[in-house]
Amino acid sequence: MPHTLSPLAADSLVTVIGGSGFIGRYIVQRLAEAGYRVRVVVRHPDRALFLKPLGGLGQIQLVRGDVTSDAAMAAAFNGAHAGINLVGILDEKGGQKFAAVQAEGAGRAARAAAAAGIGHYIQMSAIGADATSSVPYARTKAAGEAALLAAIPTATILRPSLVVGPEDQFLNRFAAMARLSPVLPVICGDTRFQPVYVLDVAAAAVAALATPAAAGRTYELGGPKSMRFRDILRMINTETRLDRRLVEVPPGIARLMGRMGDMLPLMPMTSDQLAMLGKDNVVAAGAAGLADLGIAPTPLAAFAPAMLERYRPGGRFNKVQAPGLAGH
Repeated sequence: MPHTLSPLAADSLVTVIGGSGFIGRYIVQRLAEAGYRVRVVVRHPDRALFLKPLGGLGQIQLVRGDVTSDAAMAAAFNGAHAGINLVGILDEKGGQKFAAVQAEGAGRAARAAAAAGIGHYIQMSAIGADATSSVPYARTKAAGEAALLAAIPTATILRPSLVVGPEDQFLNRFAAMARLSPVLPVICGDTRFQPVYVLDVAAAAVAALATPAAAGRTYELGGPKSMRFRDILRMINTETRLDRRLVEVPPGIARLMGRMGDMLPLMPMTSDQLAMLGKDNVVAAGAAGLADLGIAPTPLAAFAPAMLERYRPGGRFNKVQAPGLAGH
């Protein structure tokens, strides 16, 4: 039976947990543009001051809080009308653990929101969330989804593919690597991604809050094209004008790199990240997606050239016309 929610009032207070990250800053801006008041809950408010100018005077409030604290989550949702949880980690460092953040933390935030009477709630998950996965990242994402829906059945889950944009840690990482290295390593080169523009993800979150029919549904968010990892690297080569040689990394070497990454913080990946890289990360056939929220996905060609031009020899002054982006 479908869930129903009354429309969210235009000046509602929306609590955003973890709103200072890559995706969070765009969601906070879109919420402010839509007229909502925004309470951003972060561990270090002094590092999130850049969010304040994204809204009008007093529209965006910064609050200290952590998903590992019951008291902090209760305070975060006190008086709020809606909630968005963006907290997630890609690896376990700085004392943060997948289970504590993505499973227990997601449940704690949702229960606090439910206790505050909130029904409009968005959780940022990921394509690949799987309760049966051997990879803690994927398994705890699924556990967080389950804990969320147990507390707030009307919540909406967003599962993006690879999220890209100006501050991302994917295109920028490999473009920066290309500036320093004569080669680009290709690991699991045939794995497919469906890169989705961060502004489309932000628009999806705001649209889901404003769409009663989104209650209780899960949306998988991907861009208009799926691309092999190898083709994404070729695109980076094209747009940076660096033309680095792509070198295939044998599986045995990749596993060794992953094991080293489990112990050394400066390695490019961990064993778990390698396992995730070996699986396609695309929108499932028949899944609800951006179009169901009224959003036309933005192609990479619309923003990647301008985003990556600073990595070119000569930087932004290098305006030589480049071929189109690869992928199908």
